[in-house]
Order: sequence, then structure tokens, then C-alpha cells
Amino acid sequence: MGAMEGIAQGFQVAFSLQGILFVLIGVIAGTLIGMMPGLGPISAIAIMIPVTYGMEASVALIMMAGVYYGAVFGGSTSSILLNAPGISGTVASSFDGYPMAQRGEAGKALAIAAISSFVGGTVSVVLLMLFAPMLSQVAVSFGPAQYFALMFLGLTAISSLSDGSTTKALITATIGFMTATIGLDGQTGTSRFTFNNPNLMEGIDFLVIALGLFAIAEVCFLIIKRKDTSLSDQGDIGSLRLSKEDFKEMRGPMTRQSFLGFLLGVLPGAGATIASFIGYISEKRIAKNPEKFGKGSIKGLAAPETANNAATSGAFVPLLSLGIPGSGTTAVMLGALLVLGIQPGPLLVQESPDVFWGIIASMYIGNIFLLILNLPLIPYIAKILKISRPLLISLVIIFSLIGVYSISFNTFDLYVLLFFGVVGYFMRILNFPAAPFILAFILGGMMEQSLRQALTASGGNVMALISDPVSISLYVVSALSFIVPLIRTRKNKPAA
Repeated sequence: MGAMEGIAQGFQVAFSLQGILFVLIGVIAGTLIGMMPGLGPISAIAIMIPVTYGMEASVALIMMAGVYYGAVFGGSTSSILLNAPGISGTVASSFDGYPMAQRGEAGKALAIAAISSFVGGTVSVVLLMLFAPMLSQVAVSFGPAQYFALMFLGLTAISSLSDGSTTKALITATIGFMTATIGLDGQTGTSRFTFNNPNLMEGIDFLVIALGLFAIAEVCFLIIKRKDTSLSDQGDIGSLRLSKEDFKEMRGPMTRQSFLGFLLGVLPGAGATIASFIGYISEKRIAKNPEKFGKGSIKGLAAPETANNAATSGAFVPLLSLGIPGSGTTAVMLGALLVLGIQPGPLLVQESPDVFWGIIASMYIGNIFLLILNLPLIPYIAKILKISRPLLISLVIIFSLIGVYSISFNTFDLYVLLFFGVVGYFMRILNFPAAPFILAFILGGMMEQSLRQALTASGGNVMALISDPVSISLYVVSALSFIVPLIRTRKNKPAA
């Protein structure tokens, strides 16, 4: 079967009454789940696996895919309105989305997020349809050495995430690295920084840290500053209308991050979280006014929202073409494929074209549904800001506790959440940025694993890390991304 015939069959499956219905169910469920802090798509898809028994494989997977990208689409809502990331892939959206909401532009921020998500998701689906077989070979070619170089490139952006003091950014990044090493060593089984506490043997979940440093820290700040009149309840959600200047400012980030996010999503293990951070950082690096980032920049919100949704579609390339899950969510979807009797891999296109092309075609419909559903609901969703502050604080605490507890059903994680909430509060009042901590924690574990795998495979030869053109290219880009901003800063410094 040719590609065009397969695409036609995929659209036939997606545009059937049953296909449209289950796409709609999936994106609605995913959006609602994504809005709730801590309740990510992994749990939702795992719960839906028994529900799909007896269903056609193509229809069941269309619904699960809808839950996945619907959750990423909806996860920005709580990040923007409450500074409480719904899922890990929307942490970077809070950097500029929440400041916009604080200054009375919540409606505008949600509209930017919705449009950017739609563009990123749609462009990535087109790329997925055109280049999936070819990109699967790129995904396979990335070994431990290349992944280490990619993570190293991400580390050079830590200075971009500082709020002025590079020293403070490096300090928080170092602590983030140390936190990432907590738990059992993956190769030797040695416990590290666990203090003989069995609850720390598996390390600390990313969402526990993210919700602590952002949501609980914000709650602590609001409680302690409750008598500050400058922090009065925000009732004005602002206009949803975007001007021509706003669209012009969004156009560049949406175009660039649609491609970059998709390519990062293709790489197994990268996923929407890393794509959103790298998207945010790369836009800040090339911006003419990088000082506006972190203070309610349109580009700073459009970039991660475009990148994380583009990466969501890209993650289906290694899953469907190679049978390699690129994230925790796609790992659960791999299990769902096997339960439904579908074996992902190079032969999936020939053996089950309705499944392969049906999932891809359904993403077109899903992204349109998400935009149609979310834009009209923005005025109602944004009214959450009109809730009185005591009630709003209580809701944030309750959703954060429920979200963290649902990850492992371990009360110890609740204490860890509160601990990082206090840490986040002191970091805020002492002007230590939380973003470098989060980025270092994300990259730390993957970087260590890639380094040790590369050294083990090469017999301890360090030169194996720079023995191929891909790694060398990534190191060159890393050097340029570090040097160019320094040169720009020195040029812009006024003469004495």
C-alpha cells in the first residue's frame, strides 16, 4: 500500500462517526485532566486501557492519542492562571503566562496559548505524515554520546533562565543536579543521598518538585503577604482579542518552535518537557529584548506552548515506527498497543495501516476540536481568578496534594511537596530563580545515564563523546549559544 492510499484510509477511519466521537471524547478528557495540577495523561491512559477492551484498535488508540495531546493542550491553563503546572510539559508556560495573568491579561495569555498550541500541533502532524519513516532512522541514530551532547546543549541555557544573577542561577542548577542523583544508582544499585530512607530509593518525581517550587511556593507567598494591598484579588481577566502586533510577535516563535519541538519529540526520551524548555530558551537567546522574558512576554509564552504540542506529535514517530516509547505517556500507549494486539515497528504501516494512519489523521481533527472548544471557553475558565484569595489558595493546595498523591499513593511525597514549597518560597524572596533548578533536574538524570552508557560502550574512552559529526555539531552550537550572548551583552554595555 502506498503512502497516499494509507493516508486516505487513515482519514476514512478518523472521519467516521465513531472516529470523530472518540476523538472528541479523548480531547475533552485530556483537556480537563491537563488542567488539574499533577493529574497527567499517564494515569488517564492507564485507566482507559481496560475500557478499550472489545473496541477496534484504531478507534481505541485514536481516543488515547486525543487524551495525550489534549492534556498537553489543557495543561497550560493552571500554569497560566495559578502558577501550578498541570503537567510537566507546561512548566515553562508559567514563566511568562502567570505574570500576564497577574497584570490582568489572563484572557490574552490563554488565547495565545490556545493558538500557539494549535499551530504547533497542526504543523507537527503535517511533518509526521510526510516524514515519519525517514525520521525514525534519525531517532535510531541517536546513541548515548549524541544524547549527552544534546543534554549538554541544554545546560548552556541555564544562564538564560536567570533573573539577572548568573551566579544564583548556577547555584540553583547545582542543587537541581544533586537532587536528580537521589535514589538508587542505575548501574551499581548503590543508594545515593537517601539517608537510609526507603521512600527515597526511587528518587523524587519531577511533578512533586515542580508543584512545590511553583504552586506551593506561590501559596506561601500569598499567605505571608496577605495584608499587602498591592496583591489585591485580580478580577479583570482582560480582553481575548489579539492585535496585529501580537500576531506578528507570535509568528516567529510559532514557526521556529513547530519544527524544533517536533524534532525534539522524535528523539526517544526528550519529550514535551525538554522541548518546551529548549523552545523557551532558544527564543530568549535570539530575542532583541531578552529582558522582557519572565515578565509577561508574548514570545516567552508562545514558544513553549508551540514546542510542547509539536513534541507530542513527534513522540509518535519512534512509538509507531520503531516501537520505542519516547516518554512515560507513550510507554503506557505502547502497552495499550500490545494489549490490543498491535505490534508497533517498521511493519506496522503494512500490517495495520488503519491504525498507523488513523492516529495521524485523527490529530488534524483533534487539534481543530481543541481550538474550537478552548477559545470560546476562555472567558469562563479565566473567571477562576475572580475566586476569593482564601478559597483559591485552598483549591491550589488541595489539587496539588491530590495530584502528588495520585502519582505514587505515598504520603511521604506530600511532605516532600511541602518541603520544596518552603524551599521555593525562600528562593523567591532571596531572588534565586527556580527555572535553572527544574532544567538541571530534568537533564541531570538523562545526562548521567547517557554519559555512563557511552563510556561503558567505549571501554572508558572519553573521546567517544566527540567521535561523530552529530556530537561535534551539538558541542559547537553549545559553545556558540554561550559565547554569542556574552558578546552581545558586552556590545550593548554603555561606554564608561
